[in-house]
Amino acid sequence: MAMFQSLLCSYTDGVGSADAILTRLMTNYKKLIHEEGYIDTKTDAGFNATAVFLESLEATARAMRLEPANRSYRSSFTINYRALFPDESRNYRVDILEASVEQNAVIWVNGDKFEFSQEAMQCAEDLQRAWSELCALLERWKSGDAGDKPQRTEMRTSLVTIDVAWAAFEKKYISELIAIEDQARKLIVQAVDSEKRLRDLEAKYGETEALLARPEYQAEQRRLVGSISYLNSVANFRRKGRDDLPADVLFDAVRTIQRCDLAEKNGQSTELSAAARTLCGDVVESFVAMRLYLREIGKCLERVDPHLCNNAGLVTRLVDWEESWEVGARYVQNELLLNGICDLVAEIRLAQHVTPCLQKMCEECDVDLFLVMPRVIWLRGLSKPSQQVQVFKSLLPHRFLEPPLVGDSWNVDEELSNFVVFFRHVNATLMGNWRAVGSHIAERSAWEVLIKRVVLGDGDAEMQEVYGELSSTSRPQAEAAVEELVNKMEAWSMELQRHCAEDWNQFAGILIQCLSGETKKDSSQIQFQV
Repeated sequence: MAMFQSLLCSYTDGVGSADAILTRLMTNYKKLIHEEGYIDTKTDAGFNATAVFLESLEATARAMRLEPANRSYRSSFTINYRALFPDESRNYRVDILEASVEQNAVIWVNGDKFEFSQEAMQCAEDLQRAWSELCALLERWKSGDAGDKPQRTEMRTSLVTIDVAWAAFEKKYISELIAIEDQARKLIVQAVDSEKRLRDLEAKYGETEALLARPEYQAEQRRLVGSISYLNSVANFRRKGRDDLPADVLFDAVRTIQRCDLAEKNGQSTELSAAARTLCGDVVESFVAMRLYLREIGKCLERVDPHLCNNAGLVTRLVDWEESWEVGARYVQNELLLNGICDLVAEIRLAQHVTPCLQKMCEECDVDLFLVMPRVIWLRGLSKPSQQVQVFKSLLPHRFLEPPLVGDSWNVDEELSNFVVFFRHVNATLMGNWRAVGSHIAERSAWEVLIKRVVLGDGDAEMQEVYGELSSTSRPQAEAAVEELVNKMEAWSMELQRHCAEDWNQFAGILIQCLSGETKKDSSQIQFQV
């Protein structure tokens, strides 16, 4: 041991004596963790042990005053890699060693396959060969066989060989990684470029309704939406990652908002147009938010993780976009369904005036709301089947036949048809209490009784409020009929919620949003995050 230590007796660089450097090198070599014949770099313990050994290896080379291989190529690295390799020192990193061990010729990024060159694979083999020779040298030393001690020239040669091989592999591997990452980022670069072209058109022609109708502007919007859809399919791991939401969702939303604007200008603004504006506004706002994100990310593309799903800001914007456009594709593009939702919102608004506690439920999203809401929806569907046919067909498609509407009546299976008939009987019984004052008042009064009953419940005070206005002669019969209707309605309300829970949850969320009048946060106020 003394003979080998003397090889470095005159070589120190401020990190300690030759004895200390050699002792540290051997101590750290012995701490390397092996797994199936290879150095373990996957576990925390293995990674840390390897990192410490590589630091000792650098220190030994410096102590022997060995010139490092030329690493001037690092000046051409991107800013991200220059942060990892800030100068031309050896800077042995565990991940470089790990890559040479694994020698994966193929990697997948954003669902695309990329291959490293044969030259890069050869450099990896050369580095592993140099590493094996160094390990063999250290094993001879560790064995303690006096007749097989490594010579000074052997140590120098091994350190120089591994450094040259390391630099060659690092150069090739990182350079090809940079090229692969550039390719992977092209998805977002294309979207950034498309958004820029939209801005150029807006600057050229002005942001007017006439611009929206220009073919070149619509074509660029389609290209941008296509880019966003593709980004969504590879990066949006928090939702479905849909790539089938077309630009027509945006076009239809904009046209609907324009119709709402015209109605307001003509003094025709109603709860109907307010609900439509809320849903369509979300589609447009999510698109604007994506555009603002692309505008900002275009200024710092080097910060974008090529594995796009790792960019939290991008994923957040895509989640919002997909959610809003999914609603748009289903409800905004289907005019009859959109009209049905707007009609329901207007109906619930009226019900809130009759039963103020319903407004409080909606504002607070009280748990009772989710028991009451399906009952109110059923009442509207049963009383105005032609206006609600698309809503109910979307939630209970298995109950409807073709065509779904015959005249003013639903074309449904026997079980639901019997329930519809029973409702008509109950409604007629209630209306009979006010027949003398006219059909319109009778219809309104019967509706109020039913609304109060499904909202207020069956407590004594509530029952008096529900049935108190009925005449003493007709009340027993009417009350019995309404109670039977409500009992039957419970099963249908459960089916409405459970047939497709995902569709119901989305639908209920839309109603609550429209009732609250809430819109998404102003995209210009959203803090930018890569």
